[in-house]
Amino acid sequence: MKVLANDGISQSGIDALSAGGFEVITTKVAQEQLANYINENKIDVLLVRSATTARKELIDACPTLKIIGRGGVGMDNIDVDYAREKGIHVINTPAASSASVAELVFAHLYGGVRFLYDANRNMPLEGDSKFKDLKKAYAGGRELRGKTIGIIGFGRIGQEVAKIALGCGMRVMASDMYVEEANITVDFYDGQSVSFLIKSEPVSEVLKQSDFITLHVPAQKEYVIGKKEIEMMKKGAAIINAARGGVIDEDALLEALENEKLSFAALDTFETEPKPAIKVLMNGRLSLSPHIGAATREAQDRIGTELATQIISILKPA
Repeated sequence: MKVLANDGISQSGIDALSAGGFEVITTKVAQEQLANYINENKIDVLLVRSATTARKELIDACPTLKIIGRGGVGMDNIDVDYAREKGIHVINTPAASSASVAELVFAHLYGGVRFLYDANRNMPLEGDSKFKDLKKAYAGGRELRGKTIGIIGFGRIGQEVAKIALGCGMRVMASDMYVEEANITVDFYDGQSVSFLIKSEPVSEVLKQSDFITLHVPAQKEYVIGKKEIEMMKKGAAIINAARGGVIDEDALLEALENEKLSFAALDTFETEPKPAIKVLMNGRLSLSPHIGAATREAQDRIGTELATQIISILKPA
């Protein structure tokens, strides 16, 4: 049986699938040529990440497909219900990348409160001529300890964010329509642990009380954070989006940064991805990364092996 990992797969995933008797193809096929390639090569399993879509047209055109897999959490680039109606298994890896995304949130947070996103732009240009001026400009940083982080979307990733926040000495608030409460256990290197019960609260309360807001929700038809929601937030608060592009109104976000309602914001995903708006890319109060939340070696290894395990269990049951 053949597996096409169109957006790539870790070597650990290739090894596990090969050991299970599967042929793994990592050729990158253009979207418009994908159906023909699948049919010509009699592909049984299509693996994608965010770059490739598996819509109704592709599903109808490829009768050999038995599994469509998403290396990651969100499956908004797959017509999941339709595929399942056609008898195709649809799988993903909801737990594999949670820690990596959560750590990226804090990379942006720490960089934001200490102006590193801006200092890294200006030090190479003016560090030798305006060192004292830059030192003064970036001298008003803040600590995260003792501050409140609001987590909108309290699934696996949101709960991983909570673990790090608690370890940093932050107060955690959360809001989720489906998760009423969660017991968050922070594990330490020596085997000790401590647990906290976090209860979901209304979004409005989380927005009003938080110093930092981080989003961990699936793609939405409407904005989760728009002008009205930003107006509820504290003056000088900040927003991080490492979830999906389109959950924040970027125009409203830029306006809030320009009028200093927000102190900074961080985006790993964008409304017009993979071509973010120039006005977003050029804004000096934004910390930016190119959708790399799950892009760590450890997460990719977990994603690959988790996909392989599911594929083998479906197509080669014991």
